[in-house]
Amino acid sequence: QVQLVESGGGLVQPGGSLRLSCAASGRTFSTLVVGWFRQAPGKEREFVTTITARGGNTYYADSVKGRFTISRDNTKGTVYLQMNSLKPEDTAVYYCAATIGVLRGPYYSTAPYDYWGQGTQVTVSS
Repeated sequence: QVQLVESGGGLVQPGGSLRLSCAASGRTFSTLVVGWFRQAPGKEREFVTTITARGGNTYYADSVKGRFTISRDNTKGTVYLQMNSLKPEDTAVYYCAATIGVLRGPYYSTAPYDYWGQGTQVTVSS
């Protein structure tokens, strides 16, 4: 079993930055593929970014490419999402998701991820 806890959300002005954290417990962290998804009110949950188990590969949604960066610190059991140049359309609840080993499906789909955090709210507004 894997437990995921997100933190770092909040209110930020357009153009600002935030760093989200996802702390994992219950399983050797280095074996986890970890992704971030987000869900705005009235919309479906959508893919943001994913990092493979040892951090060798990262994937980004086109809407965040060049602005967001995912990274991981296996010694701390934490994945980070650095969000820069934030836009109002980035407003959403951000969820951390994970699966053990390898993804058994498209990285941009919610289906291959077996474990989810409770989410953290990010609001971009002036």
